[in-house]
Amino acid sequence: MKNHSKRQELPSVASRYALHGLSLPGSVLKALYKRGIHCTPSVSVEHQHLARRYVLRGVESGGAVSDMGRACAFVAPDGSPLPWLQFIHSMAVNGRHAIFLAENLVRLEMLRTVRTYELAITFHSTSAEPGQKRPRITSKLLFRGQDGELPFDLWKDANKALRGKLVPEFYDRSGEVRHLPHEFEEAIKQLTAAVCCVGCKHAHVGVPPYGGE
Repeated sequence: MKNHSKRQELPSVASRYALHGLSLPGSVLKALYKRGIHCTPSVSVEHQHLARRYVLRGVESGGAVSDMGRACAFVAPDGSPLPWLQFIHSMAVNGRHAIFLAENLVRLEMLRTVRTYELAITFHSTSAEPGQKRPRITSKLLFRGQDGELPFDLWKDANKALRGKLVPEFYDRSGEVRHLPHEFEEAIKQLTAAVCCVGCKHAHVGVPPYGGE
């Protein structure tokens, strides 16, 4: 009976994706680490003392080598790009690119294994906790695409012009095409480019603040 109660308390698959993004096995994480691809999809709550408010913090990060790519990015709930707070310059590649702060945001995370793609899109906001000053993060899964395919080697220089113009195609279990949320389609195109950007050192989805560089 006790074991049954514990199983009932476990979060659903959808809620796990909402909180943590893609759930990757250890073998995949090890392969990414070995290839020097570092992606940080976590979302945290931060307090702005001068503004006296709480905001969410996310980091656009990731990149690719020829046979693998992983990246995450953040946009506004309507799909429009977010201006970054800080661009991160680094001698390393395929790591952190820019930091974002917002009261509500949508995280897009993608994994590429050669021509096969995984995608998770999640909405994040804050929710006040009774008796607590610090709010908690509330998350919702908006889209989960598995085993998507794109019949182009976008990581090759010959196909560089196609980056940012194509998205993988995902199917349901019956073989029918799953349509991507239209408001995030442009961001998904840019994220697809990010997981095919070998030696990535720049943000693909986020934009400079106030139109600056």
